[in-house]
Amino acid sequence: MVGGESRARGARRIDVSAAPPPLQLRGEARAAKAKPHTLIGISPLSVDADTDALAARDLLVFAAREAGALALEFFNRGARTSAKVVTKAGGSPVTDADLAADALLKRRLQGALPDAGWLSEETVDDFERLSRRSLIVVDPIDGTRAFVIGDSRWAVSVALVVDGRPVAGVVHAPALGETYAAARGGGATFNGATLVPAASWPPRAAAGPKLVVEAMASELGVSVEIIPRVPALAYRLCLVARGAVDFAVAAENSHDWDIAAADIVLEEAGARLIDAWGERLRYNSRQVRRGALLAAPEAAATRLIKGFRAAVGWKPD
Repeated sequence: MVGGESRARGARRIDVSAAPPPLQLRGEARAAKAKPHTLIGISPLSVDADTDALAARDLLVFAAREAGALALEFFNRGARTSAKVVTKAGGSPVTDADLAADALLKRRLQGALPDAGWLSEETVDDFERLSRRSLIVVDPIDGTRAFVIGDSRWAVSVALVVDGRPVAGVVHAPALGETYAAARGGGATFNGATLVPAASWPPRAAAGPKLVVEAMASELGVSVEIIPRVPALAYRLCLVARGAVDFAVAAENSHDWDIAAADIVLEEAGARLIDAWGERLRYNSRQVRRGALLAAPEAAATRLIKGFRAAVGWKPD
């Protein structure tokens, strides 16, 4: 559900009508006079453990909104995109809009976060990022197939990871006018209002692969409505943070760029994104492909994990 602005841990409403304020570290770097980044008027940030996560979130929101506006120039609601579409080696589509949004985000965010590595679905991974403590994780258009056919349920997904966990993230669905954002310790928001996941039991609605969700429901002895397929995985996971569904499942073979931003949104809203071991995810490793994942409110996760494990055939090593 979407809570009120007065919630103690809630984040303030995000104003993206102007460029975000300079990003600075606490301590000595705060007094440093860095030359402003000429593209969006922000100062470069040397990312460290004490990064101002709220400022990082605002930077990501600003960049994601800009990338989303660019992608919208190629989007035709209910009709095929005007962008050129090609098929990648793995069989998935990529468009000129994906590549343009990716290039824009890379310019904006690497200029603002010069010490961070880069991982994107549309950029070749050279593994140089593995030597960095911080990492920008990007899917310029999550749900490209939906984008191509004029389905509005696609999103720009961007996260900043420090020491293996996201500290800020945004999932921006421009065709829907929806923005999910979060900062470590600053709460999660939906269009500026504080997010609180559903906490009822038994669960009544879920998102994800039909066979997996049905198997979970059978194992748990509950009846669950499965909402129509949501093509953008990051957006699907954020529905749990919003309380629109009680849990969501990601089939195996998702990638870090699909999930990192949604992960921090879920965590700050009071939910979890976990694997079959029940563990939160770690990022910036050589392997970026994931097994099946479960997104669930904290209050229900320990009960849902039993059904999840049975549904995906998990067995401890």
